[in-house]
Amino acid sequence: MKSVHRVLDPSLGKQIPPGRCALAVMTKAPRPGAVKTRLTPPLTPEEAAALNICFLRDTAAAIAQTMAERPACGIGVFTPAGANEAYAEILPQEFELVPQRGDKFGERLVCATEDLLRLGFSSVCLINSDSPTVPQSAFSQAVDFLDRSEDSVVLGPSDDGGYYLIGLKKLHRSLFEGIDWSTDRVLAQTIERAREGDLPVHLLPTWYDVDDEETLHRLRRELAGSNGDPRTGFPAPATRGFLDELTEGESRRRLPAEEVQP
Repeated sequence: MKSVHRVLDPSLGKQIPPGRCALAVMTKAPRPGAVKTRLTPPLTPEEAAALNICFLRDTAAAIAQTMAERPACGIGVFTPAGANEAYAEILPQEFELVPQRGDKFGERLVCATEDLLRLGFSSVCLINSDSPTVPQSAFSQAVDFLDRSEDSVVLGPSDDGGYYLIGLKKLHRSLFEGIDWSTDRVLAQTIERAREGDLPVHLLPTWYDVDDEETLHRLRRELAGSNGDPRTGFPAPATRGFLDELTEGESRRRLPAEEVQP
C-alpha cells in the first residue's frame, strides 16, 4: 500500500504556511521486535507492535483535536528511512511525515528540531509515542505557550524524571547536550540547561510513559475505570479496545484482567 501522507524534504526549504506549530511525534516503524521491547514479556513481539500502533493512533487523535483549535500541524518524524508506507492506516490523512536523522537519541531530537524549523514551522513540539493518555489540553497549552513573543522552552514532565514533550521556537542545542538519556535526571538536566541560557521554562501537566510491565498495568487500570473520564487524561479508545481484547482467551493467562478500584 502506498503512503497517503506527504513526506516533507527539509532540504527544499520552507513548505509550511507561516505561524504554524509542528506537533511532531517521534516514531519508529511499528514492527514486531523493533518497538516496545521492554513489554515482551508479558506481551509477544506482535502484540507489542500492535500496542504501539494503538499508542500512535491515540496520540495522533489528540493532536488532531488540537489542530482543529490551534494553528498547528500533525507530523510523524519517522525511522527507518523508507518506512513511510507503514503509517498509511495509522496516522490521520492530514498528518505529514519527516524522516529522522542522526544516530543517538539526543542527536535525533536536534535534527528533528532543525528540520522542522527549516520547513517553515514557527515552533516545534517533539512528542513521544509512549504516552497515549496525555490530555489533549496539554498539546493546546504547548501551542499557546509557544505562540507568545518570548523565546522559551515548553516541557511536559513524565513522572519517571523524563519528559513526554519538548517545545521550542529556536534550536537550542544545549538542551540536548550532556543529558543522561533514559534516566530520571533528564527533566532536571534539561531545565538546568535552559536556566543556564536564561531561557524561560513552561511546564505542562505531569504525565507518565508506558514502557514496562508496571506502567502497562497502570494504564490498564486507569482505562478500565475511566469510561472516558477526562480527569484521567485522553480516553485513548484504540489502546483501550486493544487492551480489552488482550484480557480474552490465551492472552488472559499472561495479562489478567485488572481489578477496578471503586
